[in-house]
Amino acid sequence: MFYKLIMEKKISFKNINKIAIPAIIAGIAEPLLSLTDTAIVGNVKMNSVEALAAVGIAGSFISALFWILAQTRSAISAIVSQYLGANKLEKIKSLPAQIIIINIIISVIIYFATVTYIHQIFQFYNAKGLVLNYAVSYYKIRAIGLPFTLFTFSVFGVFRGLQNTYYPMIISIIGAIINVLLDFALVYGIPNIIKPLHVEGAAIASVIAQIIMAIIALILLLKKTPFNLKFTLPFNAEIKRLLLLSVNLFIRALALNFALYLSNSFATNYGDKYIAAHTIAFQIWLFFAFFIDGYSSVGNIVSGKLLGEKNYTKMFLLSKDLVKYTIVIAFILGAINFIFYKPIGNLFTDDIDVQNAFFSIFWIVIVMQPINAIAFVYDGIFKGLAKASTLRNTLIIATFIGFVPTLLIADYFNLKLYAIWIAFTVWMLFRAGILVFLFRKMMLKSKV
Repeated sequence: MFYKLIMEKKISFKNINKIAIPAIIAGIAEPLLSLTDTAIVGNVKMNSVEALAAVGIAGSFISALFWILAQTRSAISAIVSQYLGANKLEKIKSLPAQIIIINIIISVIIYFATVTYIHQIFQFYNAKGLVLNYAVSYYKIRAIGLPFTLFTFSVFGVFRGLQNTYYPMIISIIGAIINVLLDFALVYGIPNIIKPLHVEGAAIASVIAQIIMAIIALILLLKKTPFNLKFTLPFNAEIKRLLLLSVNLFIRALALNFALYLSNSFATNYGDKYIAAHTIAFQIWLFFAFFIDGYSSVGNIVSGKLLGEKNYTKMFLLSKDLVKYTIVIAFILGAINFIFYKPIGNLFTDDIDVQNAFFSIFWIVIVMQPINAIAFVYDGIFKGLAKASTLRNTLIIATFIGFVPTLLIADYFNLKLYAIWIAFTVWMLFRAGILVFLFRKMMLKSKV
């Protein structure tokens, strides 16, 4: 009888998968694009190592901007899901349009500000010579897609709040296919039709895909949700809370990206072969992260709704199930990568020095995935609960007490790429440990 009662309170595996599987497909589309860029650029015939290093540096900076500015996606998702759970969506009908317009304006300002100083920014990453020139060229084109991507991410936040991951999946699949096809056509060229455009071709392919994704997102937002893009005043009563959530997540993203900046800066300083190898390892790490995030996003999407319903028991049981599922996925992904260890490296580059540097640390990327799984699950849950200050403080502690000291100590002993990936492992241990402790403490207060 007790078991039956527990099962009635749990969200079934089938229902979890209804949200998680489309979220996985949508989530891996973005890192899949980056992996494709990395593999295609890494195999160009002219200056492949420098091109790969440049795309790694520029791509890292662009990802940093996306993650910092796209934090409103999680904030929108949390608020929409809470109002959905309370059956009061009409009270926030004007909110999505207001925050989306604000996002677009901010992204346009940041685009012009960064393009003006991008040469100096990449010098700050220790880029120089041909690597610097390639990185600047790639960024100036790729960053044009920033407003379009932020718009798409904001729409994804609305759909997530409505417990719908299907439409983001469709948009992401279309964008991924377009990007991959254009990558091959523009980077390598088509005889007698399109001349090879090298790294600039990869950037153009991404921008075109981002614009098409934004157009599809706009159409689906207007046709499939109760919201529109009509900007009206006064501001919605929830705009203050949404912006406060976004600011806290913005600070969190700054701490996160400071760790990513340091990793790229140190790798670049070690030499071209090291930043090239680190770029491959990090893109695979991102792919893992977004894949696992498909299940952890269920926590993000559903926990806000459960909070609106005040159903803490179901939330606690959900967290346990999600941890189990994501750890299993992490082990499966890890096993596949160990089996195809050498072919994976060979896929991205044929430079022997880069391959050897990559192979030396790839095992660390694989081994740390179960830790990542736990961290990402609770990260998603706290986003859904709108506990942005908790996430902010966790990242600050993990970065400045975990990552930075570990990197500096390991670098002192000249461990090079080992230093970076040992620091990443410590970073994720901090993130997972702190969030698990705080969640269980919160559940005890709720008497679950």
